[in-house]
Amino acid sequence: MAQHSYTFGRFMFDTQRRVLTSRGSTVAIGQKCLALLEALLAAGGRAVSKSELMEAAWATENIEESNLAVQISALRKCLGRTESGDEWITTVQRVGYQFVNPAGAVETPPNQDFVATPKPSASKPSVAVLPFLNLSSDPEQDYFSDGVTGDIITELARWRLLRVPSRAASFQYRGGTADIKQIARELNVRYIVEGSIRRMGDRIRITVQLIDVVTGNHVWAEKFDREIIEIFAVQDQVVRTIVSTLVGRVMAATVERASREPPASLAAYECVLKGNALSWDDLAGAEEATRLFAKATEIDPGYGFAYALLAHMYGRKWIYDLGYSDAALGEAYKLACRAIELDGNESTCFSILAQICLLRRSFEPALQYMRRAIEINPNNQWNTADMGITLAFVGQAEEALGWFKRSKEIDPYFDPPWYWSNLGKVYMVLHRYEEALAEFAYLPTHTYRVSALMAGCHARLSDIPRSTVFVTECLAMRPDFSISRFMSKEPYKNPADATHMAESLQMAGLPK
Repeated sequence: MAQHSYTFGRFMFDTQRRVLTSRGSTVAIGQKCLALLEALLAAGGRAVSKSELMEAAWATENIEESNLAVQISALRKCLGRTESGDEWITTVQRVGYQFVNPAGAVETPPNQDFVATPKPSASKPSVAVLPFLNLSSDPEQDYFSDGVTGDIITELARWRLLRVPSRAASFQYRGGTADIKQIARELNVRYIVEGSIRRMGDRIRITVQLIDVVTGNHVWAEKFDREIIEIFAVQDQVVRTIVSTLVGRVMAATVERASREPPASLAAYECVLKGNALSWDDLAGAEEATRLFAKATEIDPGYGFAYALLAHMYGRKWIYDLGYSDAALGEAYKLACRAIELDGNESTCFSILAQICLLRRSFEPALQYMRRAIEINPNNQWNTADMGITLAFVGQAEEALGWFKRSKEIDPYFDPPWYWSNLGKVYMVLHRYEEALAEFAYLPTHTYRVSALMAGCHARLSDIPRSTVFVTECLAMRPDFSISRFMSKEPYKNPADATHMAESLQMAGLPK
């Protein structure tokens, strides 16, 4: 159970109220200093690594180690010295800092009536990127290796789903011989990224691998070969690809690990992981995902990303409901707005709010929020594909194709079912029915909506027997299907696009 307060010397630190007092008077001190003080006190006399302290005070920020030094200095100045003349906080070389209290800090038991505000799950995947090795014979190429490493750290830091030690923390191991497990302990991370850069004549090769330090397994490895004359032009693309595929592999490994945890141990973040791992196209999967996302918001009421995912599930519920109530859509909008209020730096929160605005036919806000999502994290393949969806509905289908293509360039492994179904729909809007069917063919199973779209494509191609097969498939899943209700959930800004889609379904023989 978390401590309610600590008493040491003339000080008392109330962790509930986040207040430090000295002989009853409040001490003027910043929140970063208080976060560091709490982490040091909670360690019970153990030396706390710099990476742990940086995580405690700057959990979602990628900051330099110098920021920590400044805050520790400020904290020392506030606390002064013990009665024996010693500093409360000492520096432990090559490790971090330690709270020293000869008499022992007294841990005040918590008030039984006090209910602590849940904190974010400590199970957030943690990844450290070690400086890439320069395997070229030219030591002058070190700047390039360091630049690529720095860019990867910077771009990974955009992903608020991950905890990434700063460049300063990682670069202290540049050229060192420390064991990976020792590095992982000192940086308090589960995953390590290693890489190398080698120049071979007119070509340059970048290799990268992701290691799960706990299991010792190589989760992912890749090589990138480029012409040396174009390396600076494509460096951003290489970094984007490394970062996005890396994130995907980290998330997949973390989902697998979370799935093995007993249900009672699931915290907010793990609820999100499990919900994301389910098939949302399956009714039972969608219901369980909704339950898990709702549970995440209950465990951690300040978890904006969980609110966004819950909003998305309510939006899906509205889409797949052929009734006339807009209650689910209203709830989706409310949850999505709350997500933005809680976390204005998470790109997916903006992306989901954009999709909900799209369903509400608020086209300009949808584009505005979608652009903000891309601005926050241009390397997020999910949001990039979402931009394609948004553009297709606002009448820019050709441009939408480029965004779908870019999402696959960012992460070649990216292939969720909704990607293929929405890309197929874009081709339908462009009257390219064979290409639409080719995209639908990637789907392992069909929802009734996909079956209806495939029926429309075959009808447009004058293949009535195949069209009839998918009409039958659609109506077997939803006997209450009607074109009018289907189209009421398709928010096309251009009336001609909506008319074309409805006519395709009519040609297939689906009920009006």
